[in-house]
Formats: sequence, C-alpha cells, structure tokens
Amino acid sequence: MIDAYVGLGANVGDRMETLRAAVEQLAREPGFLLRGTSRVYETEPVGPPQPRYLNAVARIGTLLSPRATLRRLLEIEELLGRVRRERWGAREIDLDLLLYGDRIVADGALRVPHPHLHERAFALVPLAELAPEAYHPQMARTAAELLSALPEGARASGAAASAPSRTGIRWRRGRWAGFGAPGSVPARLLTRARRPASRWCRRDARIW
Repeated sequence: MIDAYVGLGANVGDRMETLRAAVEQLAREPGFLLRGTSRVYETEPVGPPQPRYLNAVARIGTLLSPRATLRRLLEIEELLGRVRRERWGAREIDLDLLLYGDRIVADGALRVPHPHLHERAFALVPLAELAPEAYHPQMARTAAELLSALPEGARASGAAASAPSRTGIRWRRGRWAGFGAPGSVPARLLTRARRPASRWCRRDARIW
C-alpha cells in the first residue's frame, strides 16, 4: 500500500461540511485507507476575486495506481457537486493528488508530485503539519524543508498559522463529534475564530 497525500480545498457553500464529507468519502473508498488529516486553515484565494478557502491535507494509503487514485478523487469531487468554471476560480471542493509515495509521474494531464506543491503555502502548511518528513522526489526535500524555503512573507504566514500561541493568531478549542464512517476516529468540528491581521487564520479543528 502506497502512502499518498491529498490536498483539500473549498470556498463555496458550507466549506467545513464539504471538507468533512470529502474525508468521509476518502475513508469509505475501496482501495483507500484514511491514515490522518491535518488541521483546517482559512486562506486567501489564488486567482480571480472569490471567497476565502478552507484548506487541509489528508494522508491515505492506496492500493490503486496514481492515475486510478486521481480518477477516484475526481469522482468524489463530482459526487460532492464540483462545478468546473474558470481556471483557479471558486469551487465547491478541490481534491489534489499532492504526493504518491516517492513516485514521479508525467502522463498526460497527470503530474505527480503536484507541479505547484513546492510554491504554495496553503498546501505546504497543512502537509508539513501532518507529515513534515513527507518527501518531494523532484525537489529532493521534505515538506518541512520546502515550507522553510518559501519566500519570507509566505513562510512567516505559514509559521503563524501552525503556531496558534503566537501574537495575532486567535483561536478557541473546538468540540468533537464522530463521523460514523467505518474505521474512522472522531471528527473535530470547526469553530469560528476571530480573523487576525495575518492572511492566515488557524482553525483549531481537525476534520476527523
């Protein structure tokens, strides 16, 4: 079974509920074994004007090939109501295959590792929290090393998001509730956090 990392994002509708539904589908999907999730982060969008995102990363074990794994992720997106509009536009749910073990894949539209992973704090912050040792085979660096290599502004935002005790990041502890999915552990529910001056807002919640 190969360890793979999936980036989750949503900025339309009930964002947290959509992320929870996506993780529940990952947990139920034949050929997948849900191993863990990061906390949830609220981030500024990349692209045209649109609402802020909630982002997280899930770690799964997969028995499927990289292409079949991606196909399952796209099917989950469709199941949850994803409508493809303009590039980098608002989306109900986005599931990106960030890493697939230490494999490098370039097959048509399939690119693994994700071609922009090393550039994006909204993916690296939750990935480095969940699995700081996760290895990017093209960059020959871990997730923690890639995060520390981001430009100073993005790196500072990421550090603030992953350390809630620092000045400017205000949060309060959430309450827990279960998914009920076979083999899953209790879900951690999102609570409103006061928005800090930083472009990142930590939400003290895990999806499960």
